[in-house]
Amino acid sequence: MFSRNKNTSKLNVEQHELLENAQKRVKQKKRLYTHFVVFLVGSTFLVLINKILKYGQEYNWFIWAITFWGFLFVLHIFNVFITNKFMGNDWERSQRERLVEKQKKRIAEMDKEIEQKIKQPTSIEPEPKKKLL
Repeated sequence: MFSRNKNTSKLNVEQHELLENAQKRVKQKKRLYTHFVVFLVGSTFLVLINKILKYGQEYNWFIWAITFWGFLFVLHIFNVFITNKFMGNDWERSQRERLVEKQKKRIAEMDKEIEQKIKQPTSIEPEPKKKLL
């Protein structure tokens, strides 16, 4: 009577992974855009400090600071847009599967070695006694 017939759709594992990946990508891009805004505002302040407040006026040090910060920003762009395309979830999944297969193969080889050692009869020969002088 008071309860509604709720159509709760259950997400399967693939849909859940896709949703998590999408949320992760959105968060990365949001951080990148925030970094860009902070870069612009910070660069403006560096120029104002150098030119208007005349701090270190004899040398344009703000150029080096902005260049370094710009380099860090380019690395951030590279990480968000390029690295994730080549080393995203699909790449991680394939690497995991490859490593698991390699481990299974190695375990199978070790099992074979152990079985061969168990099947081989070991001959126990007593060591010859040494004479004491």
